[in-house]
Amino acid sequence: MADHDTIRLRVFSLNCWGIRYLSKHRLERYAMIGELLSREQHDIVLLQEVWSENDFLGLKRKLSSSHPHSHYFKSGVIGSGLATFSRHRIHDAFLYRYSLNGYPYMAHHGDWFGGKAVGVVILKIGRLTAHVYVTHLHAEYCRDKDSYLPHRVVQAWELQHFIRHTSSGADLVILGGDLNMHPQDLGTRLLRTYTGLLDGYTETAKFDGCEGGITLIADNPFINPKELCPFENGVRIDYILYKGSGRVSLRCVSLATTKGSVPGHPFPYSDHEALSAELELHTTTQQAGGDQTREELDCASAKLAELVDMVTEARTEVKVGLHCAERMRYTAARTGVMGLALLLLELAIGAVPWLALGADQPFPRTSFYLLGALCFAILLIAFLFYVFYTMELKSLQGAEDQMRLAVGSLQERLKGFPQTHPLNSLCRPLDEQDTCPLTPEE
Repeated sequence: MADHDTIRLRVFSLNCWGIRYLSKHRLERYAMIGELLSREQHDIVLLQEVWSENDFLGLKRKLSSSHPHSHYFKSGVIGSGLATFSRHRIHDAFLYRYSLNGYPYMAHHGDWFGGKAVGVVILKIGRLTAHVYVTHLHAEYCRDKDSYLPHRVVQAWELQHFIRHTSSGADLVILGGDLNMHPQDLGTRLLRTYTGLLDGYTETAKFDGCEGGITLIADNPFINPKELCPFENGVRIDYILYKGSGRVSLRCVSLATTKGSVPGHPFPYSDHEALSAELELHTTTQQAGGDQTREELDCASAKLAELVDMVTEARTEVKVGLHCAERMRYTAARTGVMGLALLLLELAIGAVPWLALGADQPFPRTSFYLLGALCFAILLIAFLFYVFYTMELKSLQGAEDQMRLAVGSLQERLKGFPQTHPLNSLCRPLDEQDTCPLTPEE
């Protein structure tokens, strides 16, 4: 290959924690974020939890000269919270909303109302086409008893599908956002292995930030340290991921995170730390590849086998969610039958004065009406829960069917490889995919 050109690209990602009336110092923090972005002038800015469109418009006015192009992704009841600012012209934008996103009755968590999704904007950087994705997955509220794990696994599954099917013509792909998953969690591994995206933190030549790259730190004044247990120092759940193509080789020159409170201010930009990556793009002329070596074949075979194991593990988690959804739907159905029986009994009692002329109503009228209203409310709520859990069940079944097909396809491809060889041990780990020729397909 012969290098033709080199381009530097600076990418910024931050979960802004911008819940109106609830997030502390929201307006002051947005002003600080606007000042930071105006000063640093990143090429691409990827923001999450910008729940108020007015806050987005305020940032848009603030960044009108440094980032003249922007897009706000609208979804759900209060919006997806996703926003993109760019120094390069945005030629197209699209939003995909995840099929599963928590439960509406868990109002104190609020994820369902946010309409979690992944947004993509298509940029032209010189002669190159960049597909830039921003996303925010369902939060993990309890590590030990994570009832949302099947939902988050399905979201990661849909995210990798969306990226693979929409980035086929891209020269470079960038994903930024709050994945709410640790680096070695199933969803993160599934996403990176299927798409071939590289983690800026593990790939960078230079890192400046919190120890271990953590983005949710215990020292943040907006965080209750008890929520981070059992991770005393914090967790890394925010990412900038990237990959090149046949025309573009891409590497992360440096990655930095903020470190708590902003100098000169009593509080930080958000409850999350911001990520800032500098990527170096080399445009190349691709040469025809020769036959793969035995070592390369063994490496690809090992990664296919690893991917089969990961998708199988994901199917197991989805099946756990399926059993839970079936149980909850059955409970809703039984409750609905009970409510209907009580309501019919109420109607029968109410019909007594009509059937027996001159008979008095056996219950006080007020109590009778209140009991009837209660029976009707039970029936209505049970019906709504039954519909919701049926929808959840269908989404989980759809994801499980896709995973089953994917496992079958991967196993068929695996049969086409020669027997594994001891050279497999020389293959680099799964999170360093730039040298292995494997590109999983449907």
